[in-house]
This record gives sequence, structure tokens and C-alpha cells, in this order.
Amino acid sequence: MPLLQSLKNITLGPFLKRMFGKKHVKIGIYGPPNAGKTTLANRIARDWTGEIMGSASHVPHETRRARSKANVVIENGGASLTLDIIDTPGIATKIDFHEFVEDFGMEADEGRRRAKEATEGVIEAIRWLDHVDGIILVMDCTQDPFTQVNVTILGNLEARRLPVLICANKIDREESSPATLKAAFPQHPVVPVSALTGYNIDNLYSTMVKHFR
Repeated sequence: MPLLQSLKNITLGPFLKRMFGKKHVKIGIYGPPNAGKTTLANRIARDWTGEIMGSASHVPHETRRARSKANVVIENGGASLTLDIIDTPGIATKIDFHEFVEDFGMEADEGRRRAKEATEGVIEAIRWLDHVDGIILVMDCTQDPFTQVNVTILGNLEARRLPVLICANKIDREESSPATLKAAFPQHPVVPVSALTGYNIDNLYSTMVKHFR
């Protein structure tokens, strides 16, 4: 069964139990592999706590277990928001060990182990949806936004009625097109940033405070 099919089989969290106007929220950072989730998580954590959450890599599925940092306080003017940030493994429709072997030079046994761990990571990320109050959905704005992964993730988040903020990442690259992302998903706020360089990150913080409080 495709990995994302399991997303549809998870029972919806009790929406009515979510408290509107919370000032302390759990925010999951979601998206496909290599969209820049961990880079963004590290940027947020470093800017507001002086620490980072984990290592980022060009190898897909480097984050294979969810990582969290509690009590990150973001301030914007007279408003503030306290976050527990959850950096989740990348969501994928399928994970093939051959990708690790052929594209990244791993031995077959290592590739199989990484693929197994990555699959477990996807399942863990899906389960975390029952425990978060909102989502930062990281998308690579140098890529076509209408991928199966992006559309399926967003559809399921909307079904759960979770507040979603789309981070159009990698605007430091020449081929980036954040306007394409904005046009593709007009029902959600879209903030273009470079998590790597920090460009426009203050705009993301102000939007987070408004959107998740």
C-alpha cells in the first residue's frame, strides 16, 4: 500500500478540543524530502534560542525520526507566540533503496536499512498530526508545486482542519518562483523565504504569530 494511503486511515484528531487563540502551540514542520524542513527548523531555533535542532543533508530522508524543541518564544511587536517545534521526516509516496545505492553510493545493505528507517519516519510523521496545533508546510519553490506529495499532504491537512502556513523555500535560487506557489494554493498564506540565508525570515515570523495564535 502506498505510504500516503496510511495518512487517510489515521483517525482525525478531536478538532473541537483544539483551543482557539492559544499562545503556546505545537507546530509541525512538514513537507517532502529535501524541501528544507530541517534547515528551517534550525533557522527558527537558532534565531530564538541560539541552538539548532539537527543536521541537514542533501541526501533525502536524512531526518528519519521527529525532533522537537520546546518553549521557543517568537516575538513580533507587542505579540508573542510560544512554540513547541516538531521537525518531522519527509513525506514521500514511495521509498526505494535503489535511490540510496545508485544516487548516493551506499552499499545495498545500507541502502535497504536507510529505506526502512525512512519508511518508518514517514509513518511517525503522519502519527504526529494527531498531536500538533498547526503546520508549517515547507515547499521548494524551484519545483512544480502540483506534485502528488504536496497535493496529498495539503488535502489531508485541510481535512483535519489544521491551520496551515506554506513556506515557499529556496527563494535564494535563481530558478525559484514563489508566485507559482501562491497561485497554486491561494487558500493558505504563503511566505517566500530562504531558510538557508534567512532572507525574508522576519516576514515568516510575523505571519506565524498572527496565524497560529
